[in-house]
Amino acid sequence: MSFESLMRPQKVLLGVGGGIAAYKSAELVRRLQDRGCSVRCALSRSASAFIPPLTLEVLTGKPVVQQEYLTATGSGEELHITAAQWADVLCFAPATAHLLARLALGLADDFLTTTALAFPGPVLVAPAMHEEMWAKEAVQNNVARLADRGVIFIGPEVGPLASGEIGVGRMSHPLTIVEAVASQAPGLSPSPEASTKTDLAGRTVLISAGPTREPLDPVRYLGNRSSGKMGFSLAAAAARRGARVVLVAGPVALETPPGVERHDVTTALEMESVLARWAGEADLIVMTAAVADFRPKRVAAQKIKKGQGVPVLELVPNPDLLSGMATTAPRALRVGFAAETENVEENAQAKLERKGAHMIVANDVGRSDIGFRSDENEVTVYRSRGPSVFLARRSKNEIADHLMDLFSEELHHRDHRPADTAD
Repeated sequence: MSFESLMRPQKVLLGVGGGIAAYKSAELVRRLQDRGCSVRCALSRSASAFIPPLTLEVLTGKPVVQQEYLTATGSGEELHITAAQWADVLCFAPATAHLLARLALGLADDFLTTTALAFPGPVLVAPAMHEEMWAKEAVQNNVARLADRGVIFIGPEVGPLASGEIGVGRMSHPLTIVEAVASQAPGLSPSPEASTKTDLAGRTVLISAGPTREPLDPVRYLGNRSSGKMGFSLAAAAARRGARVVLVAGPVALETPPGVERHDVTTALEMESVLARWAGEADLIVMTAAVADFRPKRVAAQKIKKGQGVPVLELVPNPDLLSGMATTAPRALRVGFAAETENVEENAQAKLERKGAHMIVANDVGRSDIGFRSDENEVTVYRSRGPSVFLARRSKNEIADHLMDLFSEELHHRDHRPADTAD
């Protein structure tokens, strides 16, 4: 890429497929613009049923191309050729199963597919469809064919689908798509979420994330819906700031953030054991994991069968990992998370005192738009020293960076307080 191209805005042609995830294209446009991109949009035949073209025209300041590209312009201009020559990156989001099939077959029956055939640069696709569709052999064959041609796939992710089920097929978060575009367009501005701070350099940060699973038999377990996304976002934020980060993760399907040392566990007892290895070295401990409060007293050696009658489960309590940190890591700044469905403030304040923590980050997991499995969160931080801090709904990456600001500030305060001050 030439110096001149690095100095000008990167040009992204966003192709919007006809699926329910098309509503996210408006946010994607804004996120790309925040990174310094010039964005133009084109819709598939059915996409306008999900996102009004006028919305994207107002956001981009440019006409949105649909099927009228076939109409004579009076200038002899071939719009698909002009668009292919204009763009630096071609991104399809959402990419439906039908759109993937047309791209794989090399069809040229609308503006998106004709432009794709004429476009010489990087092509990115963010699939979005039901899990059963994504798993079909026909779809996976098309994915493999496109990948062999160099097409870059972003997702899909595990999460709530339009059907209300949880599964693979959810379109990646706009921030994830922007980062993928940025990898193909090195002239973009730094991400607003990408911290350039080094305030955690020399610190050791210990983070737990995700659920635990307590086995009932070789097949079944007691678990919860935690995705681990918040903990992984915090680990990434701490690593960007220069910390040595140790991440203890329950069973989740997430990639390890760059610069993070990861240890995978399954049960609460396993998590306790690994945390104990590192707690004494930690300056900051952030317990985001949704640890099971109880586990079966006995684990069946074989699968429990229906014909054996209704089993009676005798449960025993798991150790309180956050409370235990007051003994195993007395010098560390200890932060817990409270996933509540009611009386959030009352329960979080009680947990702060009961657990011997310095901060409790509380969120309402009864809401479907934040918390478990969502890419966004909204939290209130309750502190043993100072007033509570409310962070309004935003991406978990942004929440993580704001939380690290609070944690870093408190670490700095602790470094400079009198030696005989009580914790």
